Amino acid sequence: MATLAARLDSARRIADGRRIVATGIEQALGTRYTADTLVALRRRFPRARFVWLMGADNLEQFPRWRQWRAIAACMPFAVVPRPTYNHRALAGQAARRLRKARRASHLAPALAGMAPPAWMFLPAPQHAASASAIRAARPGP
Repeated sequence: MATLAARLDSARRIADGRRIVATGIEQALGTRYTADTLVALRRRFPRARFVWLMGADNLEQFPRWRQWRAIAACMPFAVVPRPTYNHRALAGQAARRLRKARRASHLAPALAGMAPPAWMFLPAPQHAASASAIRAARPGP
């Protein structure tokens, strides 16, 4: 995995800085696990409406995450497609267990206001290269 600084730099180039903000807040919060980070974010920003984003590769392995059910119950989330993972992720344990909480993708603009558990699979263009391969191909540190 790339350094935190490199990952933040990459994320900041993609984020719009207004509705999507890339930060290293886990470092400031002192959290290590996603469940702890999401709880801390909700405490620190009680009036913010968050949507947690993850790739289909993470949805597939979600049941192996520490407190994955608590994560799903903490805030709505959206799953972005990832080549070779989409079908397995949508047929996997997490998607099956959370099937009643799945919302149609056309409701995406309202997801932040939905009470958790609520999630959706977002249709989006996909790039076959992995993030690791893209980072490795870039020149510089």
